Amino acid sequence: MHHQSRRAEFSAGIKSILPLVLAALPIGFVFGTVASGNGLSPLETTLMSALVFAGGSQFVAMDLWQHPASWSALGLAALLVNLRHILMGASFARSLGLFRIWQKIPALLVMADENWALAEARANRQALTPAFYLGLALPFYLGWIMASLSGALFGTLLGDLAVYGLDFAFPAVFIVLLMGFWKGRQTGLVLLASASASLVVHTLVPGAWYIAAGALAGLAAALMPDRRAEVRA
Repeated sequence: MHHQSRRAEFSAGIKSILPLVLAALPIGFVFGTVASGNGLSPLETTLMSALVFAGGSQFVAMDLWQHPASWSALGLAALLVNLRHILMGASFARSLGLFRIWQKIPALLVMADENWALAEARANRQALTPAFYLGLALPFYLGWIMASLSGALFGTLLGDLAVYGLDFAFPAVFIVLLMGFWKGRQTGLVLLASASASLVVHTLVPGAWYIAAGALAGLAAALMPDRRAEVRA
């Protein structure tokens, strides 16, 4: 690929991810504020966002945070939250045909729900290039880190963040991503099964098991055959 083509692909990736970067900034800010309130320094908060780079598991870790920290509990919670990355990675691997082996591993390391969704959407239309994916991943990664640092430094100055509605930014982003994958009745059944299982397990079982339950229920619903499609066939 020519240098000019790589630059165009990189720019296209940035343009695609920019709205989600802006949407994720309040989430990162909230995380930085919560981490600071739990006793983490700005440096520790920034390193956690840079090395873990998984908003859901980072928030769950803060919910379970105590002094001294229970590393086994934190590790298990992070594992449960990020089990979805196994399925995401398996799906994403099919789109990496133009990637060399040394490009695939870093691409998976910076895979997040947002850039994964846009990369998959791009791969459904045309071949996914390393330059386009870099344009997706790099701004999102750097934006998350900077937002976390900003929250750690300045979040306490704003007081209760719920007043500003920033706590709704997380579910809002995922609602937008889910709508991008909407395929009709079958998608609705998957979401309903996942949500129902999560709510039941969250009510009855302590800890982060509701996340795994929701993922497994959604997977089971997705694997069920569509009876209406069979009748039409």
